Amino acid sequence: MPIYNPPLRDMQFVLHEVFDVAAELRAMPAHADTDVDTINAVIEEAGKFASEVIFPLNISGDEEGCVLDRTTHEVTTPRGFKDAYAKYVEGGWPALSCDPAFGGQGLPFVVSQCTFEMLNSANQAWTMYPGLSHGAYEALVAHGTDEQKKTYLPKLTSGEWTGTMCLTEPQCGTDLGMLRTKAEPQADGTYKLTGNKIFISAGEHDMAPNIIHLVLARLPDAPKGSKGISLFAVPKYHVNADGSLGERNPIYCGGLEHKMGVHGNATAQIVIDGAIGSLVGQPHKGLAAMFVMMNAARLGVGNQSLGLTEVAFQNALAYAKDRVQMRSLTGPKAKDKEADPIIVHPDVRKMLLTAKAYAEGGRALQIFCTLLLDKEHNHPDEKVRKDSGELVALLTPIVKAFITDNGHIATNACMQVFGGHGFIKEWGMEQFTRDNRINMIYEGTNTIQSLDLLGRKILGNNGASLKKFGKLVGALVAEEGVNEKMSEFITPVAVLGEQLTKFTTEIGFKGFQNPDEVGAAAVDYLRVAGHFVFGYLFARMAQVALREIAAGNADPFYVAKLQTARFYFAKLFPETATLMRTARAGSKVLMDTDAALA
Repeated sequence: MPIYNPPLRDMQFVLHEVFDVAAELRAMPAHADTDVDTINAVIEEAGKFASEVIFPLNISGDEEGCVLDRTTHEVTTPRGFKDAYAKYVEGGWPALSCDPAFGGQGLPFVVSQCTFEMLNSANQAWTMYPGLSHGAYEALVAHGTDEQKKTYLPKLTSGEWTGTMCLTEPQCGTDLGMLRTKAEPQADGTYKLTGNKIFISAGEHDMAPNIIHLVLARLPDAPKGSKGISLFAVPKYHVNADGSLGERNPIYCGGLEHKMGVHGNATAQIVIDGAIGSLVGQPHKGLAAMFVMMNAARLGVGNQSLGLTEVAFQNALAYAKDRVQMRSLTGPKAKDKEADPIIVHPDVRKMLLTAKAYAEGGRALQIFCTLLLDKEHNHPDEKVRKDSGELVALLTPIVKAFITDNGHIATNACMQVFGGHGFIKEWGMEQFTRDNRINMIYEGTNTIQSLDLLGRKILGNNGASLKKFGKLVGALVAEEGVNEKMSEFITPVAVLGEQLTKFTTEIGFKGFQNPDEVGAAAVDYLRVAGHFVFGYLFARMAQVALREIAAGNADPFYVAKLQTARFYFAKLFPETATLMRTARAGSKVLMDTDAALA
């Protein structure tokens, strides 16, 4: 059976020693009272809930899956899921970072991020239910009417009700301009919706009495394409004036997808047969409202793969220390045994360290991004809010695509550490690999994220956002440039920064002449940018570790951090050279291939 231990020490290191989160929060009136002890207490309790309540349901939930009653259209989740959710609600966890105006606890996003990382490690399929609810909450906070906020937000905040995002249709996934769901205005100001949606995660379940679906649809006078999409709040059950549940709304589950992974989450085919909903935001402006939810979801998907990377690493490490096979190439290490533990073999260590580095780099990036979100929403200085928002926009596709791609690499590597046993269900490793695979696909495939990063976030503003991040790197280089002990961490990042500027200009020039050049380079470009960001964060972590060691701190944690950073820069970071070379190969070798793909 697999194991999971919440990585509290590393979280606290990043939160308090690298980013000094409590000091940052003191500058924000809404979070000025959130101190180190409060943060630590919350994530420690969250770790207990994750490891003790939902982690034991991970394998059984995968085996049982969800069951649809086609007569009633009701879905039953795996045994234990509903009870675990009740405990989650009872503990106040859904309200953690929600606005006190709606019954929330008002804690920073950065604390909630750590909580969700651990929940994802423990059980991604279960965690998707409350995770999607929070996205619905964010969209309604930003664009909901006063009546919608009054009706829905207290229930979503408490977790009594859950939420979904209903975008995808059989004929359109990413290209939402092709959607066909219709919304007809009614005399009372509501709308009657008709259509079909697919791939709706948590779209139907028995864990909460009501589900608030946020549905994209077209009004009768809607222009064609993405500029003709509106957003609607469509509850599973109508809500009476006193807040009680009324009649069943005709929006229901017509089928469940049979998936490669995350079997414990109901991925529903949703039939909308004249369901009544209310408009969220302005007519034909639904994508702007939905993007609030989608951007939150993209950060959340990165967190899912971060969680799986961490739990896969923990299990592979434990196995590698215990499993004996062959002898070390430099002579026997466990002389009292007939063979050595496989952790003595260089390539096993490479696989383990790959997962460890991608977990620690991903954690630092997630905490960095959610701290920026807190600044964007709560900092009193307008310039800080604007700069933070611009950096979050730049980093969101990197969080989604780079961390999930790395999760695929890491979970596969960790399964490989187990050899044949990794392919066997009882060890849990193949489930981590399967569950992670969807994270590279939904909320905009990773190719879409790459096009968004290069085309919109970088070339779209002539590299201004990238330069803003580059200033952070430049400040670190200026601070530590004369420190010889930091050179092995600083120099690679500084060099890549210079290369990335030239690389970006080159692609932009080629793309101006032929847009396919941007499409051909985008995926490689995102990984280069991802390593640039990870390199900066690993350099900052190494900076703290070196200072602690120089001050006489004998905690082996800091030595381990330096060793992981050295591995990252030696074995993973150099991938950037290959990526820039393949990106420069251009679009011709891809597009001039009609005979090859005939």
